[in-house]
Amino acid sequence: NIYNFSVFPISISILTVLLPGKCIKLTPIIYWQPVTCLKVPSEFRITGQIPKTVFRIHQISTMSGIPKPCGIGFIGLGIMGRGMVARLLTQTSAGTSDTPLVVWNRTVSKCEDLVAAYPNATITIASSPREVVSQCIFTYSMLSTPEVAREVFEAKEGTLAGIREGVAVIDCATLAESDMVRMAKAVKEKGGRFLEAPVSGSKGPAEGGTLIFLCAGDRTVFEDPVVTSGLSAMGKASHFHNEMVGYGTRAKLVVNSLMGTMMAAYSEGLALSEAVGLDCGKMIEIIGQGAISSPMYALKGPKMVAGNHSPNFPLKHAHKDMVLAKDMANNARVEYSVMNQAETLFKSARDNQTLAEDDFSAVHEIIKKKK
Repeated sequence: NIYNFSVFPISISILTVLLPGKCIKLTPIIYWQPVTCLKVPSEFRITGQIPKTVFRIHQISTMSGIPKPCGIGFIGLGIMGRGMVARLLTQTSAGTSDTPLVVWNRTVSKCEDLVAAYPNATITIASSPREVVSQCIFTYSMLSTPEVAREVFEAKEGTLAGIREGVAVIDCATLAESDMVRMAKAVKEKGGRFLEAPVSGSKGPAEGGTLIFLCAGDRTVFEDPVVTSGLSAMGKASHFHNEMVGYGTRAKLVVNSLMGTMMAAYSEGLALSEAVGLDCGKMIEIIGQGAISSPMYALKGPKMVAGNHSPNFPLKHAHKDMVLAKDMANNARVEYSVMNQAETLFKSARDNQTLAEDDFSAVHEIIKKKK
C-alpha cells in the first residue's frame, strides 16, 4: 500500500510513522529537479528548481501484535513501585482506555490491590513480565535486588522474552553496573531500546512524585514525550548522564553511599548526645538550624530517637547499595575509608534479621549498643 504524506522542501533525518499493523520508516531523499527518482511513488514527486525533500518508504517491521491502543507497562509493585505506579495513574494518561496500564508483580495480590484502589482505571494484570513487555511500547521495571532483577529479566517468561523491535525498557532499580550493561545489550540485540533510570528517593518521594531519576542509555527513550511525562509525574528532576549505560548506576551509587555514611554519622552524633546527657530533641533542632542541616536528618531524627524505624528504604537494600559502591570505588582505585567504615556498621545491622527489614535508620540501634 502507498500512503500519501505531505512533502515539504525541508530536510528531515528520519521519520517513523505507526500505521495499523505496520511500522513505516520514511527516509528523506534531497534532490534537484529534474531528477528521476524511480523508487519514489509518483505521488511523492515534485517539480521546481529548488532542493526538495521526498521520502522513500520502507516497511521495517510488522507490529500487528501490538494491541491497539498500546499500553504502559510496570514490573514490580513493592515499596517503591506502588507509589510510582500511583503517580502514573493520577498524573498521566496511563490507565485510560487509550493507554491501559499493564502490571506484573511476583506477589499477584499487590496487583489486585492496585486494581481495587483505582476501580475506574484501565489496568491489566499480566501473567508474566513477558506479557507486560509484549503489550507495551514502554515498560518500567522497579525490582529490589540484582538477584531478583536477573531472575525476572532472564526467565523463560521474563522481560527479555517479550522484547521486540522498537519497544523500550526503563529500569529504575539500583543494580550493579554490569547488570545494567548486560541487560541493555540483550535488549538491543532483539531490536529493543533500554534506558537506565535508577532513582534517588524512598517511599515518601515515590508516593509524592519527588524522586530524582539518574538516567543513561537510549536518549530517544529519555526524550520521548510519553516517557518525559511519566518521569515528570514520578519525579521532581530527571538527569541524563551519558548514552553509555552504566553512568546512571554510577551516579546512584555515589548518592546512596554518601547517604548511608551521613546516616551513620548522624546516628553516632545522636548516640553521643544521649550518652553525655544532652536532650536529643534539642540537638536535632540545633543540627537543623546550622550548616549541616539536612532534610534527611529532619525527617529521620525524631523517629530514630523514638525507636521508630518503619521501613521507607529497608536497611538491607541500603547495605546492598553501599557494597556495590564499595566495589565501584575499589575498581576506580578511590580512597573509601570513611564510607567503608559506614558499610561495616550497616553490615552489622543487616546481620540482625529484624533490623535488616527495618528502615536504614535502624543502623542507629547498632551504634547505640556499641556505646
